[in-house]
Amino acid sequence: MVKITETILRDAHQSLAATRMTTDDMIPVLGLLDKAGYNALECWGGATFDSTIRFLNEDPWDRLRKIRKACHNSKLQMLLRGQNLLGYKHYADDVVDYFVQKSIANGIDIIRIFDALNDFRNIERAMKATVREGGHAQGCIAYTTSPFHSIEQFAKDAKRLEDMGANSVCIKDMAGLLLPYQAYELVKALKETLKIPVELHTHYTSGVGSMTYIKAIEAGCDIVDTALSPLAMGTSQPPTEPLVATLAGTEYDTGMDLDQLTEISAHFSGVRERWIASGLISPKMLGVDVNALKYQVPGGMLSNLVSQLKQAGKEDQLLDVLQEVPRVREDFGYPPLVTPSSQIVGTQAVMNVVTGERYKMVPKESKDVVMGKYGKTPAPMDPEFVKKILKGDEQVTCRPADLLEPELDKIRAEAAEWVEQEEDVLTYGMFPQVAEKYFRWRRAQRHHVDESAGSVEEAYQPV
Repeated sequence: MVKITETILRDAHQSLAATRMTTDDMIPVLGLLDKAGYNALECWGGATFDSTIRFLNEDPWDRLRKIRKACHNSKLQMLLRGQNLLGYKHYADDVVDYFVQKSIANGIDIIRIFDALNDFRNIERAMKATVREGGHAQGCIAYTTSPFHSIEQFAKDAKRLEDMGANSVCIKDMAGLLLPYQAYELVKALKETLKIPVELHTHYTSGVGSMTYIKAIEAGCDIVDTALSPLAMGTSQPPTEPLVATLAGTEYDTGMDLDQLTEISAHFSGVRERWIASGLISPKMLGVDVNALKYQVPGGMLSNLVSQLKQAGKEDQLLDVLQEVPRVREDFGYPPLVTPSSQIVGTQAVMNVVTGERYKMVPKESKDVVMGKYGKTPAPMDPEFVKKILKGDEQVTCRPADLLEPELDKIRAEAAEWVEQEEDVLTYGMFPQVAEKYFRWRRAQRHHVDESAGSVEEAYQPV
């Protein structure tokens, strides 16, 4: 029997519609999703935290509590960027511990934890905190290809995650790079190495996702990530329903009811049509881009590159930038192209092309990668390149978070004016400026309700 993790509440709309699904879009079918028999519902983390406060005027913690209240039978899952949590920098250990504690207290069961460089020093603290709080810690291998990556290396990485206390291991293929027969060999190697379950996450970007899942399942993969068909394929995940139908009656039968899934999909078809009509879903995100296999550029990163070139008036140089990305990635020690390394490598490639001179302009983030502030890169960098970028500054060799002082009390003091629930401290810690803007809006809403309902206390009852 194969289990399925459903991504429609998180990664599917993050990949296709810039993470714009509202909680109101979810609520009508949460009960049906809960009864469908999924391994887990991935519903939180990733970019959902940022988007809810930045674009939707929603509290991410409130969303999580509402989903938890509606889903009694299902495990709820989130994606966490290791020491980066849900932001774009490393946070001190006390913030990591507190964030994990609050995530589990508000309803999360499974925390999928990854590091953009596969530097597992950056995920160890979050994994330990997850286990301590009684959650399921899923350690991630960010999948990529390069002269320094191999099935043997990934198997060693997976074993290290198991030894660190992971309850399961996920192969995280964020750009749809894992081909079907490679998936078979990789999963087979992991199953021979590990005693814990293996899960596979991929995207349909390159067009091979469903085939990859079939071969992975034949090799013994325990769990795969899919999205219900209205928000599947393109830069999202392979579709749920065809896989359920394909496996029905075989030794891999998921035990899920296709009619039940079709009923849930009907609701999300309406959401999709609304988004297409408004332009929120671009047709470009729905097609197959086999160049993903060549340049290893995930869909979200591709749209960022196009946007940056448009701002510079250099849209005609997209192919030059795509060809520059692998060269920058090699210079940077072959990091997997996943947040935040994908943005950093992409921005550097754009600058190299637009200025007409490689590394004439080097953003702080690029310098920090070379310096080691994000962690250890998979492959060593050329010493001459390091010297050119750092101009005499020393590289960081310790775990980057070891350089950070405890910061939770400082964040709590800075956020004090806005805190209506303890979780607001963490929201502020992740995105101070965006959070303050949201908190101002929330306060204005409270006062508006206060005038019509009698008092703020009566009007606002936390879930």
